[in-house]
Amino acid sequence: MSLLKSKDYKVYSKFLENLARKLTQYYYSKLNKTFKVSNKTKGKGYDPVTTSDKAFEKFIRNEIKKKFPNHEVIGEEYGYKKTKSEYAWIIDPIDGTRSYIIGNPTWSNLISLNYKGKPVLGLANYPVLKKYYFNTSQKTAYVVERNKRKKLKVNNKVSFSNLKMSAAFHGNLTLKQQKKIPKILKLMQFPCADALSYSHLAEGKVDVVLQTLNKIWDIHPLIPIIKAAGGIVTTWNNNDPIKAGNIIASANKNIHNKVLKILKPISK
Repeated sequence: MSLLKSKDYKVYSKFLENLARKLTQYYYSKLNKTFKVSNKTKGKGYDPVTTSDKAFEKFIRNEIKKKFPNHEVIGEEYGYKKTKSEYAWIIDPIDGTRSYIIGNPTWSNLISLNYKGKPVLGLANYPVLKKYYFNTSQKTAYVVERNKRKKLKVNNKVSFSNLKMSAAFHGNLTLKQQKKIPKILKLMQFPCADALSYSHLAEGKVDVVLQTLNKIWDIHPLIPIIKAAGGIVTTWNNNDPIKAGNIIASANKNIHNKVLKILKPISK
C-alpha cells in the first residue's frame, strides 16, 4: 500500500531532483574552496564538522522553507524544527565529512522526506561525481549521471556464493566481536564509501552493505531508494531500520537472511 498519493510523489520527487541540481551548482559556485574544520566531540574522540556542512544545511533548509514552510525539518548540524505537519525532512548535509576533508569525491548530500514517521522519498546527491540517486515512487528509482537517467535495480538474482559485500565497522566492533563473525570478515572484499555503497547496491554494483551505528540522517534518505530498486534494508537483528543503528542492506531475501544468521552472535 502506497503511503503517498501518486500526485504527491510527483511533486516531492520533482522538488528533490531540482534540489540535487541546485546543490551541485551551490557547491561549485560557493563551497569549492578552502573551509574550516572543527571537532564536535571537543576532545572525546573525533567527529569532524566543516563550515561546508553548515552552509549546505542552511541552503537545504532555506529551499525547503520556501516551498514547504510548515513541514518539520531534522538536520545533523542544526537540529529539529518541530511543527504539527505529518511531513518531515531529514538532512545530512555532507555524508562522508572525513572524505570531504581529504578531497575524496565520494561524499554526498542526503535528504529524505518522511510521512507519518516513515521515509517515503530519498535523495543521495554526489556533486563531485556529478550524479544523484532518488526515487519517484515505492517501486521506481533512478540514477542521473551527467544528465543521463537510468532506472535502478538491485542484482536480485545473485547467489550467496557470488555476492559482493561492502562493509565498514568504523571501530565500533571489538576484536572479540569480530572473531565471532569470521565469515563476514572474509566476505568484506569491496570498499565501503558511506552512502555511495548503498547507492551502488541500488544500482546492482554490490549485493550487501553492512555498517554500524548509523544515525537517522545517514540511512533514512537511502531506505526508499534501495526499496524502490528492489532491495531489503533492516537492522542487524532484522528490525525496521527506521531507528537506524547497525544496518544491513541486501539485493535479495535469500542472501539477506544468510548474512543475518552469520551476524547473530553479535547482533543480540
